[in-house]
Amino acid sequence: MKSKNKKPSNSYERARKRVDDIKGFYGHLTAYIIVNVILLLARGKIHFTLLSEGALGDPEFLNWLDWNVFGTPIIWGIALIIHAVSVFVKNPFLGKAWEERQIQKYINSHSQKNNKS
Repeated sequence: MKSKNKKPSNSYERARKRVDDIKGFYGHLTAYIIVNVILLLARGKIHFTLLSEGALGDPEFLNWLDWNVFGTPIIWGIALIIHAVSVFVKNPFLGKAWEERQIQKYINSHSQKNNKS
């Protein structure tokens, strides 16, 4: 079994990792849509049932229920946006060019220290 933390070494492995990342995002998006549509559609039925039974028609409980029904898509949506950015947007600050510059910087500083000694 392959390690998830291992960096891909050839173009096929890099392409495979990219496809797996995109596939993971679409799975996340699908779960988000299905769960939140069910929550929003069921919200009216839950409210009607709770109000008609009277036992759980407490306004504070209904406010709590509203927060959970509307808070779930908001908070999960923020996480989904972060996931999308990590999959589809290249980081210009910490990308390959930045890594190469940092490596070169440390190599140069190390070689200068060795030359001074």
